[in-house]
Parts: sequence; structure tokens; C-alpha cells
Amino acid sequence: MIGGTLFWYFSRRFLVTALQLFAGITVIIFLVDFTEFARRTSSHPEYSVQIGLLASALRIPLILQTAIPFMVMIAAMVTLTALNRRYELVVARASGISAWQFLAPLLFVSFTLGLFATMVFNPLSATALSAAQEIESRLVGGGAARPGGDQVPWLRQRTEDGTTIIGAAHTARRGQLLSDATFIEIDENGDVRQRIDAGQAELVPGAWELQDATLLRRGNTPQRMDTMRVPSNLDPSFVEERFTVPEIISVYDLPRKIAASRSFGMTGNAFATHFHSLLALPFLLVAMTMIAATVTMRFARMGQPIYIILGGILAGFLLYVLTAVMRAFGSTDIVPPLIAAWLPVLIAGFYGVTFLLYKEDG
Repeated sequence: MIGGTLFWYFSRRFLVTALQLFAGITVIIFLVDFTEFARRTSSHPEYSVQIGLLASALRIPLILQTAIPFMVMIAAMVTLTALNRRYELVVARASGISAWQFLAPLLFVSFTLGLFATMVFNPLSATALSAAQEIESRLVGGGAARPGGDQVPWLRQRTEDGTTIIGAAHTARRGQLLSDATFIEIDENGDVRQRIDAGQAELVPGAWELQDATLLRRGNTPQRMDTMRVPSNLDPSFVEERFTVPEIISVYDLPRKIAASRSFGMTGNAFATHFHSLLALPFLLVAMTMIAATVTMRFARMGQPIYIILGGILAGFLLYVLTAVMRAFGSTDIVPPLIAAWLPVLIAGFYGVTFLLYKEDG
């Protein structure tokens, strides 16, 4: 049985390596994101370096949360390779400690990091992304894109004045602030009565408040308006369902959001898939650590052969791709959200356990 001192020693080595990796990747992400944001928005009169730095910093938590599984796997590979080169794993094995025992500290840290990412980091990421969307929407309409790439989300509202179809290139504030918005009003005969293009549209009780609007009517010249109102009876929860990306909703609010979506007759599968993915994240990190162990525990005097290391990275990358694909399937109603979130975890877990059992116990 592994002793407490050795357990915390291995845990500390892995945690320090993971934090160092996170810090290095954070700096790289920040520099790249800030450069790209400055390229897109520096011509805007309200842009400043401080705003660019703030917007990039607010987007970092979401990017890190997306990349956490792969970073944990790399950190586990680096840690185990370093322990091998310093003969620490050799000594541990010689003293009768099995692979399962000296892997326990790494699995414990991975699971703890997953819990932290789900329960603490995710709400922080959701709040930060929402703030970043609002900053970008006020500069260039650069809110986060919905799943599906450049596809513009649309919704329909019916009022006493007729039917209005609403679309937006970008959204913020959980869908209640639209950028590059379009309002197409249709009369009772199904003909287009008028079209309104607005730089921004904000949902307030009973109406959409439009800014920098252009009114287009058949046979008339375009009419520019600084502000105007379009009556609306839309429920904010319904607008959230149509315009909001799941990533800006914290894990604690997702169950309520899923119930609200289904109360409107929608599946809410995009939110359900994201919710189950967050619940599965601690177990996914454990699976990633086991995959790292399958290619780095073998003792090699001069370090692991490069093809073995690359094989482990490829396996982790394929698992990462499978996870992303299954989430997309779950969000688009192709696969049930529960299966979409947990199937990659089960596959990775069975792979890691089977390989380690074969190597260690024959």
C-alpha cells in the first residue's frame, strides 16, 4: 500500500506540472486572442488597449475549460516521464508498489481538477464569456457564435401588429442584446411589410429597442433612425433558448434552463448535452490520465521512444475529437445527450483500464 508521504509527493509533482502547463498555455492563448481581437476592433473609435486586454482576458476561461482534458493528459505524460527518468517509479516498483497504487495520486488530482473545473471554474467562465460578448457586441458585433459556424439564428414573434421574424449575426447578454440584427415584419396576407436592419437591438419589457436602425419599405427610400421600438411579447427565457450558446450558462443554472426550454416545446438538447458534459468532466480527466499512463510508465533509460509518446498524444487527441463530435451529435438531437456526454468517457476508461490490467496483471 502506498504511504501518505509518497502519495502526496506524486500528487504535488503532478499538480505543479499541470499548473505550470496551464500557465504557459494561458499566456499563449492570451497573446494570440488579444492580437486577433485588436486586428478586428482597433479601427473602432471606442477601442482601446485596455478594452482589448479585458476582452481577451474574459475569453480565456472558456478556452481553457475546453482544452483542460488534453492539457491534463499532457501534464500526466510529462510527470510520469520525469519520474521514470529519475528512477522514482523504478524504486517504487522495487518496493512492491503496483502501478495502480502510484497512479492513484495522479487520478486523485485529475478528479479533483475536474470537480474544480465543473463547480468553480465553469461559473467563472460563463460569467466572463457573457461579459466578453457584451464588450464585443458594442464594438463590432462580435458576440460568440452559436454552434453551427456562421449560421444566423432566427426566431418568430406574433403580436397584434402581425408577425415579425428576427435574426442576429451575434448575441450577448443571453440573447437579449443583438448585434447586426434584422427584423422582417409580415402582414396578415404573408407579404413582407417592411424590414429593419439595426446595429443593436435590446429586449426590454414589451419591446425591442433598436439603435442605428435602417427602415426599408417597398417603393420607398431607406430611412435612417437613431432609435426606434418594435413591440414584442417574447419571454426572455424563450429568447435565451434561440439565441444563447450553452457555454454562457453556468452548471448551476443549466437544469433550470433545460426545464424552461422544454416548457416551450423545445428539446433543450444543446443545454442538456453541455450539462452532462460538465458532470462527466472529472471522469474524463481520469480517463485522460490513464491514457497517458499507458505510454509513459514503461521504464526506459534514455526516456520513452518518440513513437510511443506520439502514440499517446494521438490517442488523447482522437478521444478529444470523439468527445467534440458526440457533443455536436447530442446538441443536434442525433444522439441522446446522456449518451453523447458519457460514451467517450466510458470508451477511454475501458481502454485505459484494459491496457493497464494487461501490462500489470497479465
